[in-house]
Amino acid sequence: MALLCLTKLWRSPTLPHDKMPTSGIPAAFLERMRVLLGPEFASFQECLEQASVNGLRLNTLKIDPRAFFSLTPFELEPVPWCPGGFRLHQKPGRAGANPPGKHPYHAAGVYYLQEPSAMAVAEILDPRPGEIVLDLAAAPGGKSTHIAALMQNSGLLVANDVHPKRVWELSENLERWGAKNVAITNETPASLAARWPSRFDRVLLDAPCSGEGMFRRNQTARQDWSIELINGCALRQSNILKEAALLLQPGGILVYSTCTFAPEENEGVISAFLSAHPDFTLEEIRQAPGYMPGEVAWILDERFATHHIERTVRLWPHQIEGEGQFIARMRKNGVNRQMFAQNRKLKPIPADALRAYAEFCKALGTEAEDTTEMVMVGGRLYRVPPDLPEWTGLRLIHPGLWLGSIKRGEYSQRTRFEPAHSLALALNSKNVRHSLHLELEQARNYLSGNPLAGDGDAGWMLVALDGFPLGWGKCVHHVVKNYYPKGLR
Repeated sequence: MALLCLTKLWRSPTLPHDKMPTSGIPAAFLERMRVLLGPEFASFQECLEQASVNGLRLNTLKIDPRAFFSLTPFELEPVPWCPGGFRLHQKPGRAGANPPGKHPYHAAGVYYLQEPSAMAVAEILDPRPGEIVLDLAAAPGGKSTHIAALMQNSGLLVANDVHPKRVWELSENLERWGAKNVAITNETPASLAARWPSRFDRVLLDAPCSGEGMFRRNQTARQDWSIELINGCALRQSNILKEAALLLQPGGILVYSTCTFAPEENEGVISAFLSAHPDFTLEEIRQAPGYMPGEVAWILDERFATHHIERTVRLWPHQIEGEGQFIARMRKNGVNRQMFAQNRKLKPIPADALRAYAEFCKALGTEAEDTTEMVMVGGRLYRVPPDLPEWTGLRLIHPGLWLGSIKRGEYSQRTRFEPAHSLALALNSKNVRHSLHLELEQARNYLSGNPLAGDGDAGWMLVALDGFPLGWGKCVHHVVKNYYPKGLR
């Protein structure tokens, strides 16, 4: 069905007033969907009046799904397209049950709260350990954390977002996740493409969109909806997609996704991109329950209707327990991986800084990171992923795992190392001798910023719940001072 015939309906919605939804969903949107979905529209409209579905995806860097079932206070139902993903229901009356976002397991990065349909995107990207991967529009970090888990701390993940405020939310979520192979950038896609062309094995563009698929969860998306917004999003998505193509090396995989139903932003963007980029081919996506094909009949321009758009995937809320999602997986023609010379030069780290870090690790009772892959940026010590290219001139929030800060006392000549919260979340408590293991109520007390009682050697200690690190404490005279970040309490 061509979309050209919808123009008049957009301007003059014909839904009777007694059919108007109580949830504030725009009538013009519903009329568009009535024309597009035909017999399925009634069930679609009905589902929009129902509560949204919540999801929880486990951090497989920290726990196996089977082990989590013995610990969880929540009722979990598996998501068929994501092995570590679950639909979430809290068990009434279960001892220790908290809202999932306030449970100490969440603060420990044991899981990420993510809408179930969104979990399909990283699974379809299918990143492999050792690869070089880019999440181009990554905030707030749901898909980046998923990619990091699938990569198993091997290779390089660059998580980028252009928004200077949202990139810090991305940074916070990745910090909690505890991944060691991630660099976080705050750049435009054009800047990255100019600096790192053909660098990546896989690129994800979870494109900014009109958000129709999130109407049940987001009041702002309903209020802001308009045809002009859809057309503007489609133009912006097409421009970003062109830059994403430049970042991918031959033989690489480019995944494009949105959380909107609008064909202009989905089938329309992909078909136009493929027409302009004959070196890309749509790939078949391994089927899972609830995956529906893209609609060739919804392509606005018939010249673009020859690219196997049915290979794309749509998830519809009236057919699954989840929200709306569109996903396309494309391969760039070519089979030989381009090998790049390592063109970065890490500046030598002062000997006193390395000595302070080594002394900290020895006192803590854990192994130090490889110093050959370290860099110091403004007093911060980082462990840099080996595959990260030269970044001078780019806005990097973190060039790798932030280990901590080097402090040189005003009145003392001795240099000391102060560990970063991100280092605590990246450690395995089994490999740390000087640690404090808490019960659930103690963990809640710690996350509120309160000091704890502690027996043992004076100095830094890793604070953990059920073996999952929560942060740092410092034992002084049998009292553990709380170093959980104030902004997170």
